[in-house]
Amino acid sequence: MRLSGKVAIVTGAGSGMGLETAKLFAQEGAKLVLSDINQDRIDALVDDLSSQGFTVEGVLCDVSDRSSVEGLLAKAIESYGHYDILVNNAGIMDGMEGIESVTEEKWDKIFAVNTKSLLYAIQPAVRYFKENGIKGSIVNNLSLGALYGARAGVAYTASKHAAAGITKNTAFIYGPDGIRCNAIAPGAVATNISETMTDVDMDSAQRIGLGRATMPHPGSPLEAAQAILFLASDEASYINGAILTVDGGWASI
Repeated sequence: MRLSGKVAIVTGAGSGMGLETAKLFAQEGAKLVLSDINQDRIDALVDDLSSQGFTVEGVLCDVSDRSSVEGLLAKAIESYGHYDILVNNAGIMDGMEGIESVTEEKWDKIFAVNTKSLLYAIQPAVRYFKENGIKGSIVNNLSLGALYGARAGVAYTASKHAAAGITKNTAFIYGPDGIRCNAIAPGAVATNISETMTDVDMDSAQRIGLGRATMPHPGSPLEAAQAILFLASDEASYINGAILTVDGGWASI
């Protein structure tokens, strides 16, 4: 099993790609600390995995709140004595607004969940890995919006571009310590992220929709989770600072 003996933390594990990542990690031997902002979803997942004999803890966590994230990381140490893998999967969409119409309130909310959350999680994780000599693996779930300008509104696009920069810089700075930081950039994946969209700007959405003409069929959350598993595992030991597109070839068209 690829993650035997590993302890993994996964945010946004209650649905979509996070849920499938949690299931795969469990099947590959990891002990898990799973978080979500929705208590019912995380409870259901923990019950499901526990009933199958997997070792798992669930934590209600708001990734936009530093103390909440710190509590999540502390839970892994409290429960298992250490952690080796951090998957930053939680994220939200904007309303497809261009810069003309996005509000500062929306901008701040998107950045808090999609970008500042990485500071809250990766900063203490890196310190912990270094202090304990752990060759930790960090995987961030980005988006093609981290690489292109026509996949979402300005706030989401900017937040994910920033997350790409965090990924690359962390990989470069801490690679000598044996710490890896990589990311996936999914294209159209069938998840429930649209639930987080509010006040959609239809004019901007129509413009952004032009790019969908070249979009392959939507991928499954499991297909994205398989990429996360690979980057998290020792099979990717020589991969650091990579952003792996998981998009059926959309980015190449």
